[in-house]
Amino acid sequence: MDDTRIIRTEYSDLMQKSFIDYAMSFIVARALPDVRDGLKPVQRRTLYDMYELGIRYDKPYRKSARIVGDTMGKYHPHGDSSIYEALVVMTQDFKRGLPLVDGHGNFGNIEGDGAAAMRYTEARLQKITQEAFLADLDKDVVDFIPNFDETEKEPAVLPVKLPNLLINGSEGIAVGMATNIPPHNLGEVIDAVKAYMKDENISTRELMRYVKGPDFPTGGIVINEDELLEIYETGVGKVKLRGKVEVEKAKGGKLNLVITEIPYPMIGANIAKFLSDIAALSETKKTADIIDISNQSSKEGIRIVIELRKDTDIENFTNMLYKKTRLEDTFGVNMLAISDGRPETMGLKQIIKANVDFQFEVATRKYTTLLQKETEKREIQEGLIKACNVIDLIIEILRGSKDRNMAKACLVEGKIDGIKFKSKESKIMATQLQFTEKQANAILDMRLYKLIGLEIEALINEHEETMANIYRYEDILSRKDSMAQVIMNELEAIKKEYARPRRTVIENAEEAVYEEKKPEEMEVIFLMDRFGYAKTVDTVTYERNKEAADIENKFIVKCKNTGKICLFTNLGQLHTVKVSDLPFGKFRDKGTPIDNVSNFSSAKEEILCVASQSELNLYRIVFVTRQSMMKVVDGGEFDVNKRTVASTKLSDDDEVISVVILKEQRNIVLQSKEGFFLRFPIEEIPEKKKTAIGVRGMRLGEKDSLEAVYYTQNAIETAIEYKNKNLSLNGLKLGKRDGKGTKVRV
Repeated sequence: MDDTRIIRTEYSDLMQKSFIDYAMSFIVARALPDVRDGLKPVQRRTLYDMYELGIRYDKPYRKSARIVGDTMGKYHPHGDSSIYEALVVMTQDFKRGLPLVDGHGNFGNIEGDGAAAMRYTEARLQKITQEAFLADLDKDVVDFIPNFDETEKEPAVLPVKLPNLLINGSEGIAVGMATNIPPHNLGEVIDAVKAYMKDENISTRELMRYVKGPDFPTGGIVINEDELLEIYETGVGKVKLRGKVEVEKAKGGKLNLVITEIPYPMIGANIAKFLSDIAALSETKKTADIIDISNQSSKEGIRIVIELRKDTDIENFTNMLYKKTRLEDTFGVNMLAISDGRPETMGLKQIIKANVDFQFEVATRKYTTLLQKETEKREIQEGLIKACNVIDLIIEILRGSKDRNMAKACLVEGKIDGIKFKSKESKIMATQLQFTEKQANAILDMRLYKLIGLEIEALINEHEETMANIYRYEDILSRKDSMAQVIMNELEAIKKEYARPRRTVIENAEEAVYEEKKPEEMEVIFLMDRFGYAKTVDTVTYERNKEAADIENKFIVKCKNTGKICLFTNLGQLHTVKVSDLPFGKFRDKGTPIDNVSNFSSAKEEILCVASQSELNLYRIVFVTRQSMMKVVDGGEFDVNKRTVASTKLSDDDEVISVVILKEQRNIVLQSKEGFFLRFPIEEIPEKKKTAIGVRGMRLGEKDSLEAVYYTQNAIETAIEYKNKNLSLNGLKLGKRDGKGTKVRV
């Protein structure tokens, strides 16, 4: 019998529940770090797998492929690329203030070159990772949970002794949320933790006496110190960063501007983008001070050299780099982490509190385990010491017993049945023995050499040490102050060995003020070919190549190099372009796509008319649409600062088919799709605002629409090719606007 049941449910409810479940799983189990150890699951699993494989800091390197494969097979059932990427990042000292993995081979560089394939690179744990991240895992300090197929156990969190979330930072994009935490200085963070442990009511402002601000591995300068307090209180904000710039004197009195540190967000491909942006400043004539640019960066550090002219205003040039390139950038802080199984945005104090609470929890479990082990040792040691005092009796019991169980029963319960004794006194003493189960087993397992005098003395000393440990562990577990001191001592030891000086400077800097030198005003020619590539050339170059320029280019406009170019499109849009944004140079230069310097989209729009803004201010413009709506607009209305505005209003399903600047034209000729022509004086077209639809130019049939628009001048013959024959437009009957027109049959 078929047991299939159909459960009816609302599809949207099912999708909503399924997506929320997926999102929460992704947030908690993939993308965001845990506030306790500052690690994402993939990082935690990779480090634990290396620990399990025995790839310690003092052991040989092992192939990355082995680590990745083992991690994927045991703990992280996702793509090998994501595991290897996590491993690579944990080795990179330019991304992490405290690298957790010691990489051997090509693990990429600061300029964005990727790591070699995992089959070529090798890795092992860093010493601090072993000592501060993975120590004490054998002391039941954290919970172990089943892996994905329940064949292995993995730690739910690593017993990290530092606020790793602050020291190394983190970045990750989850579903509907993202985290971006900057790295901080290890020594400063440890000092802040100790300050919090001494006074839990300490304010964020007071904590910032220790944690001055982010400490990026790339150095740089944080320039908004006054805004950091709010960022650390709320966990959200923007840190403004600048690169470090030095001036060096070169040969011939020239100056070299040397960039020795870059803003943290610039690492990777953005360094190449930065170099191209500097080159673009010279190419677009934004500055004439640059002679040469060279990237001399190496393993020793960043060194980008800009060779400048003798008379360069260094301060103004540096400010230009801050304004026009990514030498000044922002780091968007969003300190989001998993706390108690939920994503939470946390401030500096909250993160430190969560870490300290975790340290106390780990320490409690650690010293409880140690106390238990020492108590068990004490029990056995006391049994062995007691046994040494009556060793002759015990030997007599062992020699007189038939088996181990008989001897054990005598040692634990004083049972003497079946045991042969040499004397009555021994028999009486044997009945009084009261060793514990564990003590009896230890006595029975004891080797004869333990009866040597020195061995007995060592046993007594060991017992004294055990008693001292028990006293110490009980004190730590019973007094919070004692436990806090132990934690602080460990932190101080880590700081002493691994702390390094701060790299990032924290200050309040004035906003960069850049005075742009105005170029000398000159007349240039705007050229745009039929593929949309635009450039400007000087008038002499144009005149010299006039014939070729007129053939190769769709639009040719005279303009000033300080002015703007206006593009009118069929969708009724006006796009403006600064002439200074266009490449200026040789006639045979390709130019730049007009899409790159304006909001015009060649995929959606067609350019109908191109004019300089100064020319528009002198004339009027005629607009004609497919549905035969038309108007004249004063060109001054298009003198706008916005990059894109509506040049006219359109009805539904209508488009502009003609935009013309009125100069010497006298009559307009409208041609419909059905072959009707209407010629009438331009004076009949009323002047309207650019926001108006306009008036009807020609009465069209039900399925008819305008196909073309022509203009004629008095006393100048104008002819067009229509149905493979010449048609004189001047010969058409002069009619009135809003007429039906004449059907032309040729």
